[in-house]
Amino acid sequence: MLFLADLPLPIQERVTCSVIASVKYRVPTNIMLAVAEKEAGKPGLWSRNSNGSYDVGSMQFNTAYLNDLARYRITAADVAAPGCYSYELAAWRLRQHISKDSGDIWTRAANYHSRTARHNAAYRVDLMRKASKWADWLESRFPISDIKRSEPVAAMPAASGGAMLLPKGYSAGVGGAIPAPAYVPRMLLTSRGAKEK
Repeated sequence: MLFLADLPLPIQERVTCSVIASVKYRVPTNIMLAVAEKEAGKPGLWSRNSNGSYDVGSMQFNTAYLNDLARYRITAADVAAPGCYSYELAAWRLRQHISKDSGDIWTRAANYHSRTARHNAAYRVDLMRKASKWADWLESRFPISDIKRSEPVAAMPAASGGAMLLPKGYSAGVGGAIPAPAYVPRMLLTSRGAKEK
């Protein structure tokens, strides 16, 4: 893929899988890429945590979450395997945190790592830095559209075939609503059709 040519080979799978998963689960692409970079896992990697759980695979998916997924026959081996599946599970989990947890969007996304305040705060600061870097990277490679709305909109608006990018400094408040008039996060446009400004 031409837009990945400037990235080292080991990172190309991470970026490709993160973008695909972010679109599928409607997670801001720059946040998904930032979490993937922060987790910095690789297929087959098992990292033991102080609480006895393990972080597994490319997205360092915590085994504590696998208990809930066992009814779907999702195992640690599935999460540890190479390919995009672990990114999809991570995007699904991020989507749950972003849509259901409290706090601003960065706190909710940092819940992927920990809900413990001090661990979340440290992760959050670096997550914001990395997400800003990835937003710039994405903007230089994909068509982006700024959309203005006069009515209140959800902090995570759904767009047919697109993934959301949060602009630098953007923060959705508790409850996820943006007061009117609002700036809607920049939309990553796909080949399914461009949005008009």
